[in-house]
Formats: sequence, C-alpha cells, structure tokens
Amino acid sequence: MTEKKSYVFEENNVPFQICHATNCLALDNNDLLVAWFAGSREGNDDIAIWLSRFSEGKWDKSAIVADDKEEPNWNPVLHQLKGGRLLLFYKVGRDIHAWRTMIRISDDRGKTWTEPRELVPGDKGGRGPVRTKVLTLSDDSLLAGSSSEQGVWTTFTDRSIDEGKSWVRSDSIALTGISYHGEKTVSHTDIEVSEQSFYGRGVIQPTLWESEDGNVHMLMRSSEGRIYRADSTDYGKTWSSAYATSLPNNNSGIDVVRLSNGSLVLCYNPVAENWGERTPLRLAISKDNGNTWKDIYTLEEGAGEFSYPSITRKAQTIYLSYTWNRKNVAVWRFEEKELEE
Repeated sequence: MTEKKSYVFEENNVPFQICHATNCLALDNNDLLVAWFAGSREGNDDIAIWLSRFSEGKWDKSAIVADDKEEPNWNPVLHQLKGGRLLLFYKVGRDIHAWRTMIRISDDRGKTWTEPRELVPGDKGGRGPVRTKVLTLSDDSLLAGSSSEQGVWTTFTDRSIDEGKSWVRSDSIALTGISYHGEKTVSHTDIEVSEQSFYGRGVIQPTLWESEDGNVHMLMRSSEGRIYRADSTDYGKTWSSAYATSLPNNNSGIDVVRLSNGSLVLCYNPVAENWGERTPLRLAISKDNGNTWKDIYTLEEGAGEFSYPSITRKAQTIYLSYTWNRKNVAVWRFEEKELEE
C-alpha cells in the first residue's frame, strides 16, 4: 500500500448494495485483512461477512467467508493468536437483542475456515467482541469489549485464558451520571426501572487498551453527545463506573489504538449530537493515557457517511478501515512518526 489511502473496490465494480462495520488486522506475514458485512440492505437475510486481503502491493479479490443462511450476519472481528491461528468472530440474528456470536478458525492466515460454532453455546444477546478488536493482554489473556442493547444500552467485557475456547463475562458497567433529556442525573437503578424513557440510551461498542500490566481502559459510544470511559486494574475482571470524557460523540462507532511509545490514537466523528452526522471523520492523539486529546488529521469531511472505524497497529505502522458512504471500504496506512509530529 504505497499511498496513505486506498479503496477495496473500484468505483464501478462493487458486488453489493451496501457495506458496513469494517474490521482490519495486520497478520504475522504482513498481509492486511479487512472484513465487513454486506448485502442488499442492512438487516436483510442476504447480509454476509466479506473478507479482502492486501498482499504484495494489491487487493486480492474479495469473497464471502461467512453466510449463515436465513439470517443476517453482522460486525466481523478478526484476531490472530500468538501461534498464528486466526479467529473470526461475528454476530448472527435478525434482532440485536437475540444476536448469537459465532466463531470460525483459520490455520492458513484466512485462506480457508472451519465451519462456524457458537462462541458461548445457548447465549442470546451477543458475547465476545461486539465490533472492535480483541486485545491480547500482558498476562496472555484475551479481552473483548462487548455490549447489550436490551432496553438501556450497557457495556461489559469478555475474558478468555485459553485462546478463545471459553469466555468469562464481567458485570455490566454501571451507568451513573447518564442524563435524562439533559434535565437531571439518574442512577443505573433509575434507568433500569424506566425502559420506555431510556430505551436506546446508554453506552455500547467499547474500544480497549492496556496502559500497564493489568490496567485496562475503554472508550464507549454513547447516546449523550460524549464519548464515555471506564477503567480496570485487574485485567478487565471488574470495572469502574462509566464516566463522560470531553470528546464529542454522535452515537456512532469509535476505535482507539496504543502506539509503541504509549500514546493513543483515536478515530471518531467529532460531532456532539445524539444520532448526529457521521462526518467528518478524524484522528486524535493523547499523550497522557486518554486524559486530554488533540485532533491531528482529517480523514474525511463534507457530505456523506464515514463511520465505524477500525484501527490497529503492527510494529510502527498503523492501519485503519471504515465505512465509506455504505458503498465501499476505505483503508489508510500511517507510520507512527507521521502521527507524532
């Protein structure tokens, strides 16, 4: 990828009507994989998981890698274990409340995949990663950020100590401080007994980083016009309450990555309005573990939808992908030093 920006598809050669929810991963052989869901319309039964590979200077032909029949497929997440095995997580179901998380495995860097199995047998609502990358923590456990959209939106994490074979769910993160139509502050208990008033409000789709051994943090999409945050000191087993940051949020997806020197880079829409515009799309940097932020690069601006970014790092190279007007997949590459200048 010689240019900073590329598109997976040529403008007149896109094999679906819509695409969304990209996820990118740089492999141990330096190939770049990007996955997303696509089909005729979001939520239709023909929505499947697609995958494309950037290798030897070009995008390979994209292909469907998961199409669990008769129901839509959603939100792919790729993760490579230290031994090289590749995991593909994704959701299946017509109703977000009843999503099932499926997993497929590849031992040839994504060329072939096993048949799917449920990540947590019998679960309804979604376990494992809901949209953003899985972290391999300093103790070699895997930590996935997840969320539930049943009534009030709540966030939690899933942790695995056996390379993704089994998972332990944290408690839902408390939502103290969420406002009600901007008029009063309510507790998590107040929200739970007022589903009608608070339906569709809260925090979802966390993105994670580890600052020191065992100290893990998350930023969350919210309905409150701000990105929210929570912190853990025990490898994600327990969490603080969610609290508002100064970062604006339009109730759309975000993603963060930690650089090799400890700085953080966030990709987001800087729009402080619930269900606000999904433009512009920018990068921000923090040099104090997420306490303060500075916008450093505009990826997209003007009319359109540029959303649901996925950002990852391999060595000193940063890759990111996102929805480009629901019609294409945009991918960028930066060197760390470009973002630190």
